Amino acid sequence: MRPKSAPVAWSSIRTLPTYTQPERSEKCVDRARPACESAPVLRALLLDLDGTLVDTPQAIVEVAQSTLAALGLPPADPRAVKDTIGLPLPVALGQLIGMGPVGAGDAVEIYRVLWRTHVTPRIPALLYPGVREGLEELKRADFRLAVVTGKAQEGADSTVAAAGLRDVFDVVLGYTSVPSPKPAPDIALLALDRLGVGTADAIIVGDSTHDLEMARRAGIRSIAVTYGAQPETVLRSASPTWVAHSFPEVVRIARQVASLEGP
Repeated sequence: MRPKSAPVAWSSIRTLPTYTQPERSEKCVDRARPACESAPVLRALLLDLDGTLVDTPQAIVEVAQSTLAALGLPPADPRAVKDTIGLPLPVALGQLIGMGPVGAGDAVEIYRVLWRTHVTPRIPALLYPGVREGLEELKRADFRLAVVTGKAQEGADSTVAAAGLRDVFDVVLGYTSVPSPKPAPDIALLALDRLGVGTADAIIVGDSTHDLEMARRAGIRSIAVTYGAQPETVLRSASPTWVAHSFPEVVRIARQVASLEGP
């Protein structure tokens, strides 16, 4: 089945809030245990994939439109497609075709074939500016790093591998690894468990309200990135802890928070 021939478009830090370092309790000095709520120590970042590390939102729109065309359906509003980014593919396509996840089986298969053929080979060139260097900097600074994505586990693994980032991440999780996907907190909590850190010791980084709602439900601080799927006004409505306009800004926020909370 052939997709449409239309070409695919490939293409300051907000002032950090005043932060007061909490007083440390004598009962919170055991570093082998997750930090107490009263004495957080930033140790880990949980990062979304599409629209946060990899510039794929436009590709997602194009592949979704080609999938709808292959099914004989009219094109969707591009904004509606972008608003589904972060949800499991059957849920996202089910919404677009109006049949729900159960009725989206054919659409899912078409979409995955198109994605593997036309997008996966391009992944190395689609990393956002500063992502590779920023992740390596965080790794050198002893941050624990995890991917928490709305992709299936196979898609999460293949995308991270195609980007050449597998050795940077301690944990890579897709939605099929947990009972309930974003915006439920399951995938974030599983990542923390595998990393061996507590909710107070982590920040979730994402480009959609699904990521920010997941963070809220998990009790984890969040950084919204404005360069991905959803506009800044929408992201701010979900009350992220911080807002960043580039990946280097994400790194600077994390490094600054860690320095404030460190010993």
